[in-house]
Amino acid sequence: MSVEFRAINEDAPGPKWAAQFAEYWPSYSEWWAREGVTSRPTYLESLRAIRRHMPEIAGLYEALCELAGGSDRAARFLSFYCPPRYLAGCSQAIWPGDEPLLVRNYDYDKDAFDAIVLKTNWLGRGVIGLSDGLFGLVDGMNDAGLAASLTFGGRREVGEGFGVPLILRYILQTCTTAAEAREVLKRLPSHMSYNVTVLDADRRYLTAYLSPDRPTVVTRAAVATNHQERVEWSSHARFTATVERERYLLQRLTLHPETQDRFIGAFLKPPLYSTAFSSGFGTLYTAAYRPRAGTLDIHWPDRIWSKGFDRFEEDAVRVVYPSQSSHAVS
Repeated sequence: MSVEFRAINEDAPGPKWAAQFAEYWPSYSEWWAREGVTSRPTYLESLRAIRRHMPEIAGLYEALCELAGGSDRAARFLSFYCPPRYLAGCSQAIWPGDEPLLVRNYDYDKDAFDAIVLKTNWLGRGVIGLSDGLFGLVDGMNDAGLAASLTFGGRREVGEGFGVPLILRYILQTCTTAAEAREVLKRLPSHMSYNVTVLDADRRYLTAYLSPDRPTVVTRAAVATNHQERVEWSSHARFTATVERERYLLQRLTLHPETQDRFIGAFLKPPLYSTAFSSGFGTLYTAAYRPRAGTLDIHWPDRIWSKGFDRFEEDAVRVVYPSQSSHAVS
């Protein structure tokens, strides 16, 4: 089992983005319509939602729709408005040292993953992150020194709102500090429950618990796994060991100081590192964001792939995931 990760740099929406979208669209189209096309919002409903809640990126959204071919279905998909439900694992935490450092494991299905590190300068704002649906992000940072990452919140409720990858994209396109991100997170509707951690260049941070059926809760939590203030979906919590991972991370934050390398290394071992690839919850990568320095290091057990605003090489790496461990090869 392997995944090829690619790094793509394109300042404005253009042919590179369009080519990637064309490659991924058949799979995304099938997933998006799996409950029937009529179960998803119309294009007009999707456009109105973008213009109402995210007016700053409405023009960008329409430009991407054109690049994607201009079809009704593609435009509805790219809005991320009331998409099909999706679950993920993931762990993330803020390093307790002086330098701002956000570390996260992305635990998900390799067959439902872009595996693209995308560097853009859309709307004049530099953003680097792991793409989802080619418009959204599952984690990322901008050139103002703000980083953001998500974990699934461990609740089954679904409502009217946006898929969280577009919420992360919107934050990184429009916010420069954790305080600005807080206001966005409090007002944007999310279609499912997710935990979003943001960290800025002055090491101010927060974790917001997004839900479709109750107000967003903003906390000072430096750790997020797959539940919110309490476990509400017991079987999912047991399956993903969310409580055990949270306790483990909290102990690392409070027991004794440790270096950045040791802190990051903890994410590459159990209980944070998961080999549940056959169940769709294997750890696909560990990301370490240093938003003040503008750098991203993507870790696997025996390899580091580095990117940053000052240096971003368009290259690729193929990662092989054996059944009980993973390693990377060129």
